[in-house]
Amino acid sequence: MPVMAKVVIALAKTLDLVLRIYIWIIIIGAIISWVNPDPYHPVVRTINRLTEPVLKPIRRIIPPIGGLDFSPVVAIFLVYLIQILVIPLLYRLAFSLT
Repeated sequence: MPVMAKVVIALAKTLDLVLRIYIWIIIIGAIISWVNPDPYHPVVRTINRLTEPVLKPIRRIIPPIGGLDFSPVVAIFLVYLIQILVIPLLYRLAFSLT
């Protein structure tokens, strides 16, 4: 197997892992928001910094309905969509390089 194919496979696996971790970060952020955490706690600030760039535009399109924020659900759906569309394309690209 050529080196370039291995690099593309490594990129696909890494991207898949990063997206899976990001889904868990979104879930943790949603759970933390239910308990009214200290906004200055380093964990809370880190999770907010990681999730807000994705959740904020979604909240502009779909505002909270009846006090429920559906932006984490939409964000997780979009991350899954990226996984379903991009990861197989990278694998196909890698196997076409062999």
